[in-house]
Amino acid sequence: MNFVFFGGEPLSVPTLDKLRENGLVPTLIICNPDKPSGRNLEITQPPTKIWAEKNNVPYIQNMADLKGTFDLFVVVSYGKIISKGILELPKLGTINIHPSLLPKYRGPSPIVAPILNGDIETGVTIIKIDEEMDHGPILAQEKLKLKGDESVTNLEKKLADLGAELLIKTIPEFVVGKIKPKEQDHSQATYVKKIMKSEGEIKLDDDPMQNWRKFRAYTLWPRTFFFQNGKRVIITDATLENNQFVIKKVLPEGKKELKYQDFVKSNIF
Repeated sequence: MNFVFFGGEPLSVPTLDKLRENGLVPTLIICNPDKPSGRNLEITQPPTKIWAEKNNVPYIQNMADLKGTFDLFVVVSYGKIISKGILELPKLGTINIHPSLLPKYRGPSPIVAPILNGDIETGVTIIKIDEEMDHGPILAQEKLKLKGDESVTNLEKKLADLGAELLIKTIPEFVVGKIKPKEQDHSQATYVKKIMKSEGEIKLDDDPMQNWRKFRAYTLWPRTFFFQNGKRVIITDATLENNQFVIKKVLPEGKKELKYQDFVKSNIF
C-alpha cells in the first residue's frame, strides 16, 4: 500500500518500528525540520528522520515538497497543523492516533489530563482527521486501565505501544472497507489546553493527592516545584505514603540535587 507517515516526535518511532515489523513500511515519511536543541543549541535531527535514514525510507521535512499520488496519510505525534487541502489529498483520507478516549480530552495535553484528574482509565483512538481539532470520525478505540501511580513518562510509552498495535490492525481493515468511520458524540467532548510552566508550582500544604498527581503528570515538563525565599526548588523524587505527599529529593535553583530532609535542615537560601 502506498501511504505517507507524518511524525516528528519520539513517540512516532515505536509506531514506525511496529509498522515495519508487520510489513507496513511507509512510502514516504514527513518529518519536522532539524532544530537547535540543548544548552549548546546544537542542530538536532527529529527522531523520525533518523529512523528514515536508518531504514532507507524516503523523507521530506517540508510539506510543500509533497508530490505524488497516495492511498493514505498516517499522522502520529507530528505536532504541526496540516491544511485541509493536504488532508484530503490521499484517496482514503488521513488518519491519526490520538492518546485519549475521544471525544474526551481533545487538545494538546491528553496524556497529562487523566493523571491530573485521577481517572481510572484512558486509551487511544484512531480517527479520520477533518479540519477541526480531534473532531473526525472514529475508526478504532482501545482502553487502558490506570493503576493511579503512572507518571506521564511511562503512560506515554504505554499509549504509544497501544496505539501502534491498534494501528497495524486498523490500517488493513480500513483500506479494504471493513471499517466504517463512526461520528464522535460531539456533545460529550471535553478539551485540554497547552500546559504552562506556572502550572508546575505547588504549595506544600496543598491537597496531598493533588500534589502527587501533579508530580506524576509534570515529570517531563514543566516539572513540579515550590518556591522558598523567592528561589525555585524542583521536586525530583516523591511518593504518596499514608495519603501524604512525601518529598524525597529536590533540586534547588542553582544548586545540586539533594535529599529533601537535608534541604530542610540546610540554610541554602
